[in-house]
Amino acid sequence: MEATTMTHVKTNNPNNTSIHGPVVEEVEGLIRVYKDGHVERSQFVPCGSSLPFELGVACSDVHINKLTNVWARLYVPTVTKSSSVSKLPLLVYFHGGGFCAGSAWSCYHQFLARLSAKSRCLVMHVNYRLAPEHPLPAAYEDGVSAVLWLKKTRNDNLWYKICDFSNIFLAGDSAGGNIANHVAARLADADALIKPLKIEGTILIQPFFGGEARTESERRVENNTESSVLTLASSDTWWRLALPRDANREHPYCKPVKVKTRTLVCVAEMDVLMDRALEMCDSSEKMNKCVVYKGVGHAFQILDESPLASTMTLEMLCDIDAFIHHSEPLY
Repeated sequence: MEATTMTHVKTNNPNNTSIHGPVVEEVEGLIRVYKDGHVERSQFVPCGSSLPFELGVACSDVHINKLTNVWARLYVPTVTKSSSVSKLPLLVYFHGGGFCAGSAWSCYHQFLARLSAKSRCLVMHVNYRLAPEHPLPAAYEDGVSAVLWLKKTRNDNLWYKICDFSNIFLAGDSAGGNIANHVAARLADADALIKPLKIEGTILIQPFFGGEARTESERRVENNTESSVLTLASSDTWWRLALPRDANREHPYCKPVKVKTRTLVCVAEMDVLMDRALEMCDSSEKMNKCVVYKGVGHAFQILDESPLASTMTLEMLCDIDAFIHHSEPLY
């Protein structure tokens, strides 16, 4: 199946303004929400399933829940008989996009294929339901359902023989990092429910957390689009669209949840979210590890094509690989 047939993406049409009323919320170039509740999302490059042969990664799409239209794309690195590793870790990944977009972005397809190849693991990219049509906690519920689907189908997939279901990591960037954190907390309370699966750790890439009080990094970067694609104004808009009705940024969904598993937090120096991510690393939790990538902004690994961003992305992939395989970390 092609990813573009599974998403809520619609092409912007300015003429819809008179039909649906005025625009009440907008992140320019990404999403418009009209007074009558109609939602338009910008059409990005269609995300097909093809990958360069030399990358050594194959992918396929699967339905998680046909009723809710939740699906996933599986990335499987090429494994030969000469491989010294009999089974590979599994990384369950949640994309960013303010909980409202991101499913059809081709940049994720490319990044996750590289992540699978570099970190020597299988990757399951979960395309969860999007806000504002499906506000939080819908994305958290879809994350839990995806892991339960893994348990249910673990012996029925062509790749189950190479997957180590006792070595699963929950990961995501931006809003996806928030989802990975909250899903990990929910699964910790249902440990018996997912056995024999085991969540070994979480990997949070520029995780999207918030609060009513502004942090120093929010005030410093604010609306400087040259430093970060995520501005303070767009951050506030994403939260208004994603949170339950009448909730503000002090809602528990905006805050990180403590988890008992190992956690790697990847931070961008020029990100408005930097201070909130560092707060996780400054806690007394010895299980938390943190890496700050200098000179780059939010979502640099998927949206920034500069030489510096490419270098930092490679470093981040190496750090994730080291974290997953318990190698010597680079922090």
